Formats: sequence, C-alpha cells, structure tokens
Amino acid sequence: MAITSVRCRFCKVLLNPPVNRNWSSEAALRPQYDAVIIGGGHNGLIAATYLQKSGVNTAVLERRHLIGGAAVTEELIPGFKFSRASYVLSLLRPQIYKDLELKKHGLKVHIRNPSSFTPMLEDGVGGKPPRSLLMGNTMEETQKQIAQFSVKDAQSYAEYEAFINHMALSVEPLLDAVPVDVSSLTSGSLIQKIQSLRTVKPLIQTGLKLGRRIPQFYELLTAPISKILNHWFESEPLKATLATDGVIGAMISPQAAGSGYVLLHHVMGELEGIKGAWGYVEGGMGALSKSIANVAADHGASIFTEKVVDSILVDSNGKAQGVVLQDGTEIRSKVVLSNATAHVTFLQLTPKESLSKEFIKEVSSIDYTSPVTKINVAVDRLPNFLAVPTNDGIPPSQRIAGTIHLNCEDMAYIKEAYEEACRGLPSTRPVLELCIPSILDSTIAPPNCHVISIFTQYTPYYLQGGKEWDELERNLYADRVFDCIEQYAPGFKSSVVGRDILTPPDLEKVFGLTGGNIFHGAMSLDQLYLTRPLPSYSNYRSPVKGLYLCGSGAHPGGGVMGSAGRNAARVVLSDLRRV
Repeated sequence: MAITSVRCRFCKVLLNPPVNRNWSSEAALRPQYDAVIIGGGHNGLIAATYLQKSGVNTAVLERRHLIGGAAVTEELIPGFKFSRASYVLSLLRPQIYKDLELKKHGLKVHIRNPSSFTPMLEDGVGGKPPRSLLMGNTMEETQKQIAQFSVKDAQSYAEYEAFINHMALSVEPLLDAVPVDVSSLTSGSLIQKIQSLRTVKPLIQTGLKLGRRIPQFYELLTAPISKILNHWFESEPLKATLATDGVIGAMISPQAAGSGYVLLHHVMGELEGIKGAWGYVEGGMGALSKSIANVAADHGASIFTEKVVDSILVDSNGKAQGVVLQDGTEIRSKVVLSNATAHVTFLQLTPKESLSKEFIKEVSSIDYTSPVTKINVAVDRLPNFLAVPTNDGIPPSQRIAGTIHLNCEDMAYIKEAYEEACRGLPSTRPVLELCIPSILDSTIAPPNCHVISIFTQYTPYYLQGGKEWDELERNLYADRVFDCIEQYAPGFKSSVVGRDILTPPDLEKVFGLTGGNIFHGAMSLDQLYLTRPLPSYSNYRSPVKGLYLCGSGAHPGGGVMGSAGRNAARVVLSDLRRV
C-alpha cells in the first residue's frame, strides 16, 4: 500500500521522489570510526559537524535516500519541490549559524513580512470584503488591523508582545546548555559537585533575566494558553490566531494546562538578527540540511544515505561499540549518537539485555501522541481569498506570503476540533496553517505555479474503533481540508495539480517520528528540561555508556533548532577527553 497519495490530474499516476545524488549510498564505509551517528536529520548533521571540527572522525548513517530527516526537500511532482515535513525556519540557534558559517555554505533564507494572515469566514458589509487580521508588518499596522475587532486589544498588543519577547529572551541561556546535572550535584564526589556547578549557571542567568517576573513566567509555563490570552485580549480572532502557537503540533487544546509553554517555544527564534522572525529556506528545508552537511563534509565527516541501522553493538561491559546495518555490516566506534527518538533508539535498536526493566518501562511511557496531518499541494495559481482587499496598497501575494490561519475565528473552534480527535474522529473543521513559500522562492515551482504546505490538526493516530488509516480515509480527510479552504478561497480546488498526504502513521513510517510526533515526544511540562526524555537521563547520555541521544527527543525539544545536536556533541567531547 502506498504510504502517501500523490494525485496529479496531468499524469494520473503515483509519482515517486527522485533519488538525491548529493550523498552516496555507494561510498565506501570504513569498518571503524571514532563516532557513528544514527540518522541524518539536522541535529545529527550538526552534532557530526561539531565532533568532526574537534578532530573526532565521524560517520553519519541515514536510512532514507536523502539527508535531512524531517528537514528535506522532495520533488514529489515534476517541477514542484516540497518541504515535505518541516517547512519554515526561525528556531535554529544563532550560535550554530555563526559557528557553522551556514551562509557561506549555501543557506539563503527569505524572511516573511507580514508574518500571518487570518481571514474571516463571513459576509462583507456594504460591499466590502470579509474582514481579516494581518499581523507582523509593523507594530502600528498590526495594531490598526487588531482595532477592527477591538480597540482595547490593539492598545494591549504592544505590551503583550514585549511580555512574550521578554519571556523568550529569558529562557535562551537554557536552550544552549546541558540541563543541570542533578545526580553529580547531589551525590557525586567533591570534584563532580564542583564541576556540576557550571550546569547551574544557565538556570541562574534565566532567573536573573526574569527577575520579578518569575511568577508570571511560572504561570505562562503551567497555565492554559486560553487563560493567558483571555487576560490580555477580548477579540476571538486575535486570541485564536495567537493560540495556534500554543497547540501547533501538540495533542492539546488551548484550554489545556501547559499549552502556554508550547506558545513560548514557538516565539523563541530569530532570523538575520530579527527576533521572532520566520522565513522560508530557498530551495526548501532540504537546502538547510544540505548546507549543514556541506560544513560537516568539508571538515572530513563521512555522510551516507540508504544505510539502515539494525542494532547498536553493546559489549559485555555495557558499553556501545558501534552499530550493525541491516545488511549485516558491522561498523565499530568509540561512541554512538542517535538522532532517532528515544523509543526507536532504546526499544528497537538497543539490545534489551543492556537495559534495565525499569528503564524500558520509563521509555515506554513517553508520550508521542500526535494530532498532525501534513498535506503538500501543487497548484497552478495562487488561491484567491475573499478577505483580501484590492485597494489597501498591499499586494495580495505579499498579504498571503506568511502563515495563513483558517478556521481560527474563535478559540472554541480549536477546542471542538481537538475534542473530535480525542474521540477518534478527524476534525470536521480542522485548524489549518497554510504556507506558500513559492511566493518568495521562485526556485521550487514552475512559472506561475506554487507549492502550498498545509499543516492540519487534529487527526488521531488511530481512527475510531482502532481503525487504521487507509488510502480512502486519507483522501476523505484531505477532501474535507480542501472544502474548508474553498470556503475562504473559491476556486482553490480547481487549481490543484497534485497532493501528498501524511497522516500521523505516515509521518512515523516515512520520517521515523514515533507516533507521528514532530517534536520527538510531546512538549508537555513532564517531558521538558530535567525530564526530557526521562528524569534520570536529561543530559544526552543513556544507561549504555558511549550511547547518546542527539535528536529533538532530548533537551530542549522539537523544531528545527539544532541545540540538541550541538549540546550532545559538547557532552560527547567532554566524555572523550576523560577517557
């Protein structure tokens, strides 16, 4: 059965993605390296770069035909290049940009401005089009837009932005550092206790930056985002638009405790020195992965595609010795880093006898629930939204160059969509985030054509009654999504050239995302910082000596951030120096 459906009205056949020729599956693997990294996602490639730059001979083994993990570009339909999973960039840490000199290695980013557009599904009044909320051009223009719905909210918005930005800046020290080493700090030797004090420094820095706002920070972390937004605002279109950052990729509603942190996580980024900016990578997200891989390769790292790791080699002393490929090839190494989820790493690749029953039980309890179905669409023209004015001086294409929020007129709609998925039903009125990167990047679609990324939720992993997704169910859901878009932009459906549908099980199978969870595990408070992925192993190490996690399942979590890869490499380098 096909994992995804790609339907093209011109060719009427299932189209297979072409083989990426940049990294060879035929290159000669050596029998031994200093470090082997399982998975060529962005974190694995970043870890490889830092290790190789420090003189650690490193090999990256990617199971797919192209590198990048979830940050890939695939030409699923001739001429249309999709950022098939992750599709926008902001969270990648500035230090990584600087250290790896990514611009010099081909990375080019188009910053979006305005950043978001929320059209209303309503009848226009007095011959005017339906209202819409356009945000991110300038503060003055954003406030003018908000004032359509509430003058009070327009006045409050600048203060809210300052509040959220302060919270995001305050936690930055924690993102670039290994979590506090509680074990060494409390029960280690005197030397270990002294050394572990360094891991407390980022926590102190965050506390000092927060200052008297620590109680508000605590509330933001623990409260439902609905409570936070209700405190600041009264207009539902504004609250619902902002609330999407509190639920995106997460199987929670705006009324769920902890959704405030998910919002904070999504406003931590910057591009070109602009705080909170988001952009499209020219050539798609695979171009980002390629630029990182270019740096790693320039320093001497070996990168291989179509190398499926079957198991991790562990000796009788409980130390990782390398990996065994699916074809039986053994590759020895001093250390192994896994860019896979904790579930895949420990429950599928690590010999069970190397792990305690208690540890296996803990790993089995990690929450990987996902609400996401990603739909990639090729169209022969831009969608024509009813709510786009033609006389306000802003070109229609510029207005929709950012994220387009649909079914976001009211937070109650988001809650209803969530509750349906909890009952095993794909949302009748799903929350939709559309991005059209080809408006700013002409390299990814034929002339006058476009690619659209549609990030949808909520969809359950299993349908009601335990039924699995099949091709019929995928297409029924995609048709429902297209019907929703058609209400806001009549003619959209007739513009579709082809589509690629990835439900939670598809995201799991194609990209190795356990449960289809884009973050390598829920970003809930019980799975963050000192408890990510587990309370006893939040410092990238594992019960198997020499085996490390370097993916988004480790601190600080998901998104194309790179911190996990960089932090894990630093831990590995520290451990290797002690040997």
